[in-house]
Amino acid sequence: MDDWYKNGWLKRHKTSAEEIRGLMAIVGRDLQDGCVDDISLDWRFGIAYNAALKLCTLVLYSEGYRAARDLQHYRTIQAMMIILGSDRKDDVAYLDACRKKRNIVEYEQAGVTTEAQADELVEFVRNFRTDVVAWLTENHPELVDR
Repeated sequence: MDDWYKNGWLKRHKTSAEEIRGLMAIVGRDLQDGCVDDISLDWRFGIAYNAALKLCTLVLYSEGYRAARDLQHYRTIQAMMIILGSDRKDDVAYLDACRKKRNIVEYEQAGVTTEAQADELVEFVRNFRTDVVAWLTENHPELVDR
């Protein structure tokens, strides 16, 4: 992470249990909203993506950093391989593909998300949240509510 900081890709960030709690609340809200059938599949996907990004963000914050503005989502996601380990390579690749898809549905084209894609991302986020809470508890117990 120090190399990323020296390159200007990351900034120092001091987090708190309150900030982590707030981000977790956003994840919970977004997981709930991402399952609502009354909104478009594109929007459900975008909401679930936001939940995944918030989980990545709170992991990065927990390590004392935040992504610089340039390529913020990309760097936040890519940092997971460094922080959580190289065994998360497939998860990082999946989230990066979701990031690209989210950009398409947000800025370029509507109606390109399938129900299976939206549901898959919601399920991924549920599992990832469990993993992140376990990681936080082990590595930064001072940031976890007991």
